[in-house]
Amino acid sequence: MALVSEDPLLHCYDIKSADLPLVALLLKTTDIHKVSQALARQLAESPGFFDNEPVIIDLSGLSASQDNTLQSLDLSALMGVLRQHSLMPLGIKGADAALLDLAKGLGLVNASDARVKRSMPLAEPEPLAPPVLQAPVLPLGALVIDKPLRSGQQVYAKGRDLVMLAMVNPGAEVIADGHVHVYATLRGKAIAGARGDTQARIFAQVMEPELLSIAGVYRTSENALPNDVLGKAAHVCLQTGPEGDKLLISALKS
Repeated sequence: MALVSEDPLLHCYDIKSADLPLVALLLKTTDIHKVSQALARQLAESPGFFDNEPVIIDLSGLSASQDNTLQSLDLSALMGVLRQHSLMPLGIKGADAALLDLAKGLGLVNASDARVKRSMPLAEPEPLAPPVLQAPVLPLGALVIDKPLRSGQQVYAKGRDLVMLAMVNPGAEVIADGHVHVYATLRGKAIAGARGDTQARIFAQVMEPELLSIAGVYRTSENALPNDVLGKAAHVCLQTGPEGDKLLISALKS
């Protein structure tokens, strides 16, 4: 005679797979003080940018470095710095066996199989070529703002493009996970690819920005734009070369 369990506890939950959007901190130094200073500087430009975002600590870039060894990394201090800046460390990637044991004791999971998007070389951009989104695919339509932004105002298009139909004044800030389009004068700060999309671009009808940034690579007004793009219609993309990532600014010709 078969027995069928009537235990109600067997039906109190289901376990299913889930997708969670994560950011990765690709560590390039074991100097936690420098990391803290860099995060503080970034957040001074974009206050409130990280909103308890889950993060994977990626140490892959340290393992082959002669100047940075995994043994000198104070992982507990690094996690404290990340939490201080509203980043929630969940996992670790690229750790050796000893550091992985320490990480597990601190509550991190082994994320060695996590795929982290890397910067890819870009060809010289065609001025009139439309932007090409490769990854991630943006599921939402663009966020459209038709009023000028005053100093101190900030607009963030999470998971999509941002389209500005009016001026971005000095001291204002426009941020998008995808592209930033300003069909007016850009005099404030423009940040595209805020979650690491290296294919994102910035477009402006009149390019006079305080700051430009794509996927964490930035340029401030202290480094003046060339005369062929300053005050003119232009666009910005991220270019990767032997010396690392840099912003390439080109005029848009009609």
